[in-house]
Amino acid sequence: MAVRVVVADDQALVRMGLGVLIEAEEDLELVGEAADGAAALALVREAVPDVVLMDVRMPVMDGLAALREISADAALAGVRVVVLTTFELDEYVFEALRAGAAGFVVKDADPGELLEAVRVAARGEALLSPSVTRRVVAAFTSSRPAVGPVVDVGVLTEREREVVGLVGEGLSNEEIGARLVVSPATARTHVSRAMVKLGARDRAQLVVFAFRAGLVR
Repeated sequence: MAVRVVVADDQALVRMGLGVLIEAEEDLELVGEAADGAAALALVREAVPDVVLMDVRMPVMDGLAALREISADAALAGVRVVVLTTFELDEYVFEALRAGAAGFVVKDADPGELLEAVRVAARGEALLSPSVTRRVVAAFTSSRPAVGPVVDVGVLTEREREVVGLVGEGLSNEEIGARLVVSPATARTHVSRAMVKLGARDRAQLVVFAFRAGLVR
C-alpha cells in the first residue's frame, strides 16, 4: 500500500516540485496540497495521510500551530509530520521537535533525501537529517537551558538511559546496536520501552528528552 502524503507550503514552486517527486514514486501517493497552515490542518483532518511535509512559515496559521493541532488530535495519532526548513539552523526546528514533529529536512536537500524522509517517517521512525540535527538540537538546548520541564529519567534502567543518550546523538538502531554490541532488534526494544516510559510520541521527541535530561555526551 502506497504511503499517502500531504504537502503544505506557501510557495507554489516548492509544492509543485515536491508533488512531482512524490508522484513519480510507485510507493508514494500525493493526496493533497495546502498553501497555508489552516488549509493544511483541514486537509489532514479530512484525508488523514500517513505523512505531512510541512513548511513552518505560512500565512493564516503557521506550520507550528498546525503541527500542534495535529499532535493534539487523537484521531490523527498515526500522522507523521516532517518539517521543511530553509536553513540548517532554523530558529523553529527545536520548537517543531517539541511540538511533535517526526523530524525535519532542508528544502534544498537532495531529492533522494526528501523521499527517504517520507518513507522513514511513514515507518514511524524519526527523520533527523544527520548532517544538521545534532548541531541544531545542541545549539537550541544549550542556548535555552530552561526550555520545558526536566525529564524524569529515574524511570529508565541504566541501559535505557544509555540508549536514550545515543538516540540523542542521532544514532540509528543499527548504530546503537553496534556501539553496545547488541542486535538492532534489541536496540529497537530498548528505544521503544524508553519512549513508553517517558511518554515520548516518537523518536524525535526522545531526542529532545535526551538533551533536556543531560544524557547526551
